[in-house]
Amino acid sequence: MPDSKQLIWLFFSTSGRVSRAAYFLAGLLLAIAQALPLYRFVLVPEDSAQAQMWASIFGVVFFASLWSNLVLAAKRLHDLGRPGLLALLLFVPMVSIAAFLILCFFPGTPGPNKYGPTTNAPTPPST
Repeated sequence: MPDSKQLIWLFFSTSGRVSRAAYFLAGLLLAIAQALPLYRFVLVPEDSAQAQMWASIFGVVFFASLWSNLVLAAKRLHDLGRPGLLALLLFVPMVSIAAFLILCFFPGTPGPNKYGPTTNAPTPPST
């Protein structure tokens, strides 16, 4: 079981690299986390207090997962030897689909690169 530091690194830090599988599975977890409050929201009456609560929860989850998706894409780009700033391409319609597929299917750089010695780990501090 991963500890909380690993999960915080995976979803909130831009340091390091992630593999194709980790990128896809983490993205899937984020999609499920967004879907649950949205599903609950559509089940309750529109003007109820529960609808307000589920809408608020969805908003928080959506914005947190937006950042997490960018962070995951940046680390996946690092694994491909590319700068993480290219993750902003995920906001460009039509380009985002191609970018997502590239991040899911293209293999990363074998061995170390300038973003870290291995995948699925933060970049070690410089000495």
